[in-house]
Amino acid sequence: MSRAAVPGLESRHPIGGLLPALYADDDFAQRFTAGLDTVLAPVFSTLDNLPAYLDPRVAPLDFVAWLSSWVGAADDQHRPAELRRAAVMQAVDLHRRRGTRHGLVERLRLTLGVNAEVTGDGGAAWSRTAGAALPPRAAGEVVVRVWPDRTPDVDEARVRKAVRVLCPVHVSCRVEFLPGPPAGDGE
Repeated sequence: MSRAAVPGLESRHPIGGLLPALYADDDFAQRFTAGLDTVLAPVFSTLDNLPAYLDPRVAPLDFVAWLSSWVGAADDQHRPAELRRAAVMQAVDLHRRRGTRHGLVERLRLTLGVNAEVTGDGGAAWSRTAGAALPPRAAGEVVVRVWPDRTPDVDEARVRKAVRVLCPVHVSCRVEFLPGPPAGDGE
């Protein structure tokens, strides 16, 4: 998308009207400044609407891609616009939840358009009692079950890469692909 000269866009601040009275009736000065108005009208329009450009809910899609780079959100041009916008709006919350079940499930949903279920605890254990005996060693494996959301195709390589990046380094993650929601899932 281009924000260059927009045919027919009038400047809200025409320069010719701001000139001293000496130039108000000068045809050359008025034509010259009208040419500048044509160039500056899109700039003024953009500045007048700057808050809308910075709001991912209403910003043009090319700005959504730019905003996603600001907040570290993954932006895929092939995803539906509403999911791209949601990924930018929820980026800060997702960064805060990185390494958690909720964070992994939401990131997969927003960036890759898949549903997921995470089971296992990665071997984490704790006790409220100081000096208590250590709990039994957990399996230490996290299983991520993934199934399609809106489209029947799931890009398995991208899902595996995302899980590898989003799971904590010390945790072993296994990805399973399902044709639909797991049995007993309320969706």
